[in-house]
Formats: sequence, C-alpha cells, structure tokens
Amino acid sequence: MWLPNSAALLGLFLWQQPFTPPPLPSSLETMPAEFALKATPEVLSPQAMLTLPRPGAPLPNPAGDLALIPVSRYSFDDRKSHKSLAITPITAGSTPYELPLPDGGELFWLDDRTIAHVIETGADKEKKQEMFTIPVTFTGSGISVGQSVSIGSLPVTTAADFRYAYDAGRLVFSAYVHADGDLNLVKENDKNYENRGNTALIYDETFERQWDTWVGPKHKSLFTVKLFKHFHHGTFVLGDDFTNVLKGTTLSSPVEPFGGTDDFDVSGSQIIFTAKDPELPKAIHTKQNIYLVGLDGSNLTELTSGVHGATHAPVFNHQSKKVAWLQLDEDGHESDRAKVVIRDLEKDVSFTITQDWDRSPSALAFSKNGEFIYLVAEDIARVKIFTLPIPPTPSKSTAHPTLAPPYNTPVALTDTHTVSGLQVLSDGRLVFALSSLMSPNDAYVIGNLQQVEADILRNAASPVKAELGQITDFSATSLQGKYLHPGEDFWFKGAEHNIHGWILTPPGYKPTDVKKWPVVLLIHGGPEGCWADSWSTRWNPNVFANQGYVVVAINPTGSTSFGQNLTEGIKGDWGGKPFVDLRNGWKYVLENYPQIDPERAVAAGASYGGYAINWIQGNPEFGFGFKALVCHDGVFDTTYNGYATDELFFFNHEWGGRPWDEESFALSRKYSPAYTVKKWSTPELIIHGSKDYRLPESDGLAVWHALQQLGVPSRLVIFPDENHWVLNAGNSLKWHHEVFKWFDEFVGENASVRLRN
Repeated sequence: MWLPNSAALLGLFLWQQPFTPPPLPSSLETMPAEFALKATPEVLSPQAMLTLPRPGAPLPNPAGDLALIPVSRYSFDDRKSHKSLAITPITAGSTPYELPLPDGGELFWLDDRTIAHVIETGADKEKKQEMFTIPVTFTGSGISVGQSVSIGSLPVTTAADFRYAYDAGRLVFSAYVHADGDLNLVKENDKNYENRGNTALIYDETFERQWDTWVGPKHKSLFTVKLFKHFHHGTFVLGDDFTNVLKGTTLSSPVEPFGGTDDFDVSGSQIIFTAKDPELPKAIHTKQNIYLVGLDGSNLTELTSGVHGATHAPVFNHQSKKVAWLQLDEDGHESDRAKVVIRDLEKDVSFTITQDWDRSPSALAFSKNGEFIYLVAEDIARVKIFTLPIPPTPSKSTAHPTLAPPYNTPVALTDTHTVSGLQVLSDGRLVFALSSLMSPNDAYVIGNLQQVEADILRNAASPVKAELGQITDFSATSLQGKYLHPGEDFWFKGAEHNIHGWILTPPGYKPTDVKKWPVVLLIHGGPEGCWADSWSTRWNPNVFANQGYVVVAINPTGSTSFGQNLTEGIKGDWGGKPFVDLRNGWKYVLENYPQIDPERAVAAGASYGGYAINWIQGNPEFGFGFKALVCHDGVFDTTYNGYATDELFFFNHEWGGRPWDEESFALSRKYSPAYTVKKWSTPELIIHGSKDYRLPESDGLAVWHALQQLGVPSRLVIFPDENHWVLNAGNSLKWHHEVFKWFDEFVGENASVRLRN
C-alpha cells in the first residue's frame, strides 16, 4: 500500500479536512466569469471536436464495390446536425460522393446500384414513413445518383433496423406496436391511449422504465413485407401487407434500449433473432434466447436451451446452413465472458468454439465460403478483428468440444485502434470502421485474407499479416495542424494483476520540464469497461490534453479487454482492489513523470467513475491530493442504487445479492460513499442528467446537498433533457466549459492567487 511522505500527507489532510461551515451555503457566484476554453487553431477544443464529421460504419452493396456511410456534422451557427450520405468505392484512397440528406432517414441497399431511403413524411397525425429508391451510377469517371422515386410507405413513424432479403423479395424491419401486434392499427391505438383522460402509468412488473424512458403500452417487434423488383418496368415496389413474425407471442426484438440490426439476421427464408426470455422478470434477469422464424412468421423455434445469460449478435452463414451467436453463461451478469456458439442447422447440433479463449467478442461474421468466422473483440485496450477456422460439427451438442490447433485460438487481423461495423464483402474482403485516440471513424478494408487464412489452416509459425487499406479520411482537413497525442501505454503492479494505463501529454510539453503541468486522472465507468484506443465525443482524452493537462487514464480491476479474471475482480469490491490499482498507478505516474506538478492534480469520472470520485472524496487517506473533483452521474449510496436503478440485475450481480440480503447489504454499505460524508472536503462539481434512470439524479442531488451543508466549495449542473450521457452538442459544449472552468479555479495558472484572495 502506497502512502505519501509525512509532509505531503500532512498537507493533504489540511486540504481535505471538512471546512467550517460559513454563515450561508458555499456559493460560486464570486468565481471569475472571464474563463474561456483554449480554442486557437492548433487546439482540439471541445467545439472543434463537436463539429467534426461523425461517420458511421460502412454498409456494402451486394457486389462489394460500393459502400454507404452515414455522416453527420453539427454546426453551432444554426445549432443543427446536418446529415449526409457518403457513397464510396471500397478501395483504398477513394473519394466518396456525398449526398445531402436534409430530412435524415435510414438508407440501405436494394441491389448493386439501388439505394432505399426511408424518411418521415406528412404532418401531425398523418405522419408516416415513405420509402424512396435512389439509383446510383458508378463508372471510371466517378459516382452519381439519379432522381429519387417513391415506391410505397409504412403506416408508422418508428420503423427502423432495415434488412433486405433480396432473393426472397422481403424487407425485414422493427417497429413499435401495441399488444395486438397490428402495424396498421398503431395510429388508432396511439390516439385511444393519448385520449384516455389521464396520464397515469400503471405497472404490475418491471421494467417500468429503462435507460431514459418510462415504458408505455408499446413494444418492439419484427415485421416483414414484400419488396420486389417489378418484372416488366424494372422498378421496386413496396407491398402493404405487413407480417408481424412475433405476433401471438410475448417476445420482443430487438432488445431495448440499444438493440438494432445486430439483434437479428435474415436468410432467404428465415430470421434468426435474440429476445429476452418471456418467462423471467426483465429487470432482474439478463437471459436472452435465440430463435428462428420463417419470413412469413411460421415455424418459430428456440435454438437455445438450459441455463444461460444474455445472447447477442446472431448471424447466418452465407450458405444458410449454419448460424452463430454470442452467449454468456451467467444469468444476471451483463459482463460475463461472451462465447461463440455455432449451430449446424442441417445436423441440429450446437457447439461452443471459444470456451478456452479469454476474450469476449461483441460481433460476428462468417467468411464468404463459411470456413472461418470473424470476431470483433476487445484486447489490451484495443478493439480488434480476429479470425478462427470453424471446426467440423461434433456428433452431438456440447459446450466443451475438444478443439486442436488451428481451431482453438483466434488470430488477430488488426492490432491497434478500435474496430466497429464489420462486414464481409462478396469477394471475401472485410470492410469496417476504425477509430483511434487521434481520429473519429474512417472506413478500412482488408483484402489478403486468402493468404492469411491458408497460413492459419496449415499452422504456419508466422502467418501472413492482414493488409489494411484506408478508404476514407473524413476528418483529415478539420484535424490538420491540430495537436493530437496517440496515447502512451504504461504498466504497473496492481492489487493482483499488472495494470494498464494511458498517458497523454499536452501541447508544449517537454521531457525537460519540471513540475510544470497540471494533471487529471480520468476514471472510467462500467465498472466493466475500459479506456481504449478509440475516439469519443463525450470523454475525449485529447480534448483534456489540449486544455493543458497531462491526462492519466487507468484501467483498474473491473476493466475489460485484459481477461475475465480482471473483470470479475471488482465483484463485491468496488472500493477495494480498484483503488489499490488507482493509487499504485498514480504513484507510478508521479515517480516517472517529473514534468507533472502534483500540487495541481484533479480527477473526474462518470457512472462508476463518478462513484470513484465520491469514494476518493471520503477516503483522504488514499493520498491522491486532488485539488478539485468532477462527478458525472455518479453513485452516492451503493445500497440505495440497488433499489433505484432500472436494471436490478446489475446490483444483484455486483454485490452478490439483493440490497437487503445480509451479505450484499454489508458489502454495499461498506463501500458506499454515503457513509463517508463527514470526511468530505475537496471541492467538487456535480453533473447529472434528469433522464438518467440507470443512476437517478437523486444520487447527484444527495452529493450536492452534503457538500453544501459541509460548506465545501461545490457546484451543481443539471441537464433536464439528458440521460446517463450528454448527447446534445450544445449541452456537451456547456459540459466541457463547466468542467474546465471548475478545474481552472483550483489548479489553473492563476488559481493560487485567486484562492489566496
């Protein structure tokens, strides 16, 4: 256990002893109003970051030569997000054709040269979603698009998650419906509900609310409808006979609040999907089952069985003879290790192929020939693509098949940054989005997989490396000349494991500097998450560095991407091992980076990171010596959170029982910041979203009230329209302004003068 020397410790306790309350609650109205964010051209300021292009993942056409990439750009001039569609050749160094989308909407391919565009049309009660086709011409001279043509409409405004089964001529999508499951009656049912004469919401079971929404009378379901190319005039026609393939069941898919097209896949005749187990209380259990159903709603079949947790990312192979999905073993444990299950549909056999691989994939895709499966998984604070040959189907279903090389160890195809949106092209290449600490998403392609996979199959000692080609460069112009740090890895000994962290240094930083730079410790949420080599518009380490701070971001016990043992180590120990790790990491940084001024240290965190801020507040003996803290949507009382959060299973897993059970009650109270308030003394900024039902704003208000009554300098920022995240660009800019203004008051260049005065 590290403790600072006695002189430093004395100074720390002098700083962190509770203040004598003043006659009136501490107010910050006297704080200087002239603070301004650094925003010169070379600085990645919050505003510059928020106005960068935000590209989505590439969606390839059936031919594999073009991809659609949705792009949004926020403008502070008119306070609007401007959407467009980039259509790009899937070759390295391509120049996309950009199509403005003033009405937004969803887009997907119907064939090699036809895009479907679904937008909301009509006014008031007559609103609907209309589908248009956009013809694309792609020649040696470039890309162009023709006039859009309306081909039909959907009688609702909630249709989303479109997947088109071309060979079957059927469109699959999700939409919200009432208990009758009838898409055509949604408007009438909505009207009756709105005119019921009261606003009461009545519940007999959980979920009553989830994430940021009170649950109403509607649920998500999957629909199919004819969408075919007319034989004579060659135009597409959208039918009007909608089939709810889940009608008559109590199933709902995609799974809310975040499920989308990753929760189902389509073949020429079937849909595979995941849904919450209909027999279990949804807020208490994570168990999801995998189902197959015909495109016409026939032959609904469950593929999973027995005891298990959540399932994710179901996919067909291109031959429609096998499917795969991700499955977690433990019900109630959302961060359990995800394992890949293969189901041979012809032999009716399921088998797990990554039982012994200590990583947790988040997405899957079969190779074009069906011989390999591609996995997207976190690994050492990166998100990589791995490939694994599919072994022969065993004689019977098993979670523990005997697998010899090369079938037992996935091979990484990428080695850095963060991959998302993986897609397999018709010619066997892979296309995906890649972001990093230095750049938002761009589209990339891997094209030499035949060589790589041939080497894997023959167990080559040094298989050929995958060759990445960058297709787009959306942010190059905007980021040109700006200071961007790639992030420096560091490692140190933690409570039980070697622990990883990132260091980012500010513009002007020199190795010869001595105690020159203020430092911020960023603590991630989850707690099962990690600081990764990825871009973020909410907690962006380079934005903090560009405001003049050395940034320290540590991945302590509980973090993902370093093996399941580290992830599981936080269970029942929120205030234990993670803080040994954070303290050891802090000591390592101060000993190895003399450029840092330890008297100008601050810390910030959100969610579990906000809990950590409040736990540090009540444990001055940790010796961090922070001069100011920022808590965003953090936990005040861990025990109370077990009653108030939307997902009750989370507390029950983290603390080993319900909040009133003897052991979990004792553990959660032991590590609850609420019982350390008498030791609070460090100035703290509290930020909370009123629509945060994961960690309700009462936690933030409790922290605020405690600090105000103690007379500790504090400030409360409430965003009435935000949830667990701050998503509105204007609110985000305000968030950054308040955070850096708070830090500047206590560790800025003139902070000591202001504090003396």
